[in-house]
Amino acid sequence: MGRLKGKVAVVTGGARGLGQAIAETFAREGAVVIAADMEALSYEKENVHGYLLNVTDVEAAQKFYDNIIKQYGQIDILVNNAGITRDAMTHKMTDDMWDAVIDVNLKGVFNLTRLIGPQMTQNNTGSIINISSVVGVFGNIGQANYAATKAGVIGLTMTWAKEFARKGQNVRVNAIAPGYIMTDILKTVPQDLLDQFAGLTMLKRLGQPQEIAEVALFLASDEASYITGQTINVNGGMRL
Repeated sequence: MGRLKGKVAVVTGGARGLGQAIAETFAREGAVVIAADMEALSYEKENVHGYLLNVTDVEAAQKFYDNIIKQYGQIDILVNNAGITRDAMTHKMTDDMWDAVIDVNLKGVFNLTRLIGPQMTQNNTGSIINISSVVGVFGNIGQANYAATKAGVIGLTMTWAKEFARKGQNVRVNAIAPGYIMTDILKTVPQDLLDQFAGLTMLKRLGQPQEIAEVALFLASDEASYITGQTINVNGGMRL
């Protein structure tokens, strides 16, 4: 307990799923957490504060950033978790499907990080954690838009690790690439498909949100003080 004591953390997509698990875990370890999402929080947790935010809205992102800095003085941890899917084979994918995923999963990550990253550089401290995906590493049929964004997030991670610490500042940027995790989305998938997904892993099971949250906690904490520019694959040894 207390590994993030005194830290201020922003978690996008924090209303449920992976974002909820990460927000609750950070709060458990002493951080004040601002869980930003298009939806209200689906849970109550001490030191987790909901904030309605569309990460694709540049003006809203600026207002959000200004409010947090005014209230707390600085942001120590940023988890770029907000993301959506609009799946289709490439020849059937519409412009709207492509644009929606690019806007949330890539532009949304850029919108907040371009505000928070330089603040971390100025303060000589910070940890940014970008949530990518196994699909961004291996690709996947019917998910060209999603794969492009999640691969893009890995590229941003390596770039920002260089940019925000270019003069030796103590700012770290890493990514987590989860495999199939039992969030609400997967709970709607037929069991036979879930069994197939599990069969693709070396551990022969699907992951739990808490298993991603614990990796995020490690990367946010001082225990990962010499880790930056990395993508941590948390997928049970999945082979797509």
